Amino acid sequence: MITTIADLKRGQRGIIKEISAELIPLKLLEMGCLPGNEVLLVQTAPFRDPLYLNINGSHLAIRKETAMHIEIEILP
Repeated sequence: MITTIADLKRGQRGIIKEISAELIPLKLLEMGCLPGNEVLLVQTAPFRDPLYLNINGSHLAIRKETAMHIEIEILP
């Protein structure tokens, strides 16, 4: 089973393993949403969309639809 950023629970961390570059906005890639970077789910909005993330010190809010295209490995 593939785990994505959309599967994270509040406070969980993960390492980005793979992204679907053609489905991810270029701006996210420029802000550090790249394989090997650590991601932390800081908070979610009501109905879990959008997700508020910290990726290598950058704070980002992304839609759940976009988060489902970023594969991660959850850290213990």
